[in-house]
Amino acid sequence: MAFARLYGEPLFKLPNDLYIPPDALEVFLEAFEGPLDLLLYLIRKQNFNILDIPMAQVTLQYLKYVDQIRKHNLELAAEYLLMAAMLIEIKSRMLLPSAKTTEGEEAEDPRAELVRRLLEYEQMKLAAYDLNAIPQLGRDFLHAQVFIEQNTVLHWPHVEIADLQAAWADVLKRATLVAHHKISREELSVREHMSGILRKLQSARFIEFSELFDPSRGAPVLVVNFVALLELAKETLIEITQAEAFAPIYVRLAYSPV
Repeated sequence: MAFARLYGEPLFKLPNDLYIPPDALEVFLEAFEGPLDLLLYLIRKQNFNILDIPMAQVTLQYLKYVDQIRKHNLELAAEYLLMAAMLIEIKSRMLLPSAKTTEGEEAEDPRAELVRRLLEYEQMKLAAYDLNAIPQLGRDFLHAQVFIEQNTVLHWPHVEIADLQAAWADVLKRATLVAHHKISREELSVREHMSGILRKLQSARFIEFSELFDPSRGAPVLVVNFVALLELAKETLIEITQAEAFAPIYVRLAYSPV
């Protein structure tokens, strides 16, 4: 069975003159974000007490890692070399006899500053893990977006003559239900009814068509009132509107009263 193909042809055994460059394949088992991250990894991996760090073992392991990265990235190694120098300095200070302060107390542990930095770094790292676990917009979820077209312009349907006739017939039908036995002559004025309609419309924004008529006054008054309504519409003093087909008819002033 061929273990590889070269230019489409199967290879069943390795060529004798095969050359593989030393840096053709690199395997990184661990990736660290800086010297403190590496140092904390070495301490936690071996369950060392961070308050009592065995500087000899940790420093030796740290330097082995620095030697590896120096072979590949000298610029990156400079950052780690600074920490290595600090570890060696701390180790050398621990080998010296402990000096006492003027008050007779023992001097501070040379590892104290390093321990403080490691503990602060570990807290920040754990906090970063907690923040990263929170769902993030664009990574874990997306905002749903729905476009809704809104029409803010009102389009009033045109009032047909048939609708006006039907409304007028309904008013007349109700007027026939009121019977008067007294016969008298009454002089009716179209202008007077026009003024009455305008007065009613001034006190309300819209008035339903049927509310402008009083069936109890009889058919003659209704006829004159209807003629007055038509005259007002003809002179564009009023507007007759309807919200939708077969809806009630409304009457309003065509101008804003002062």
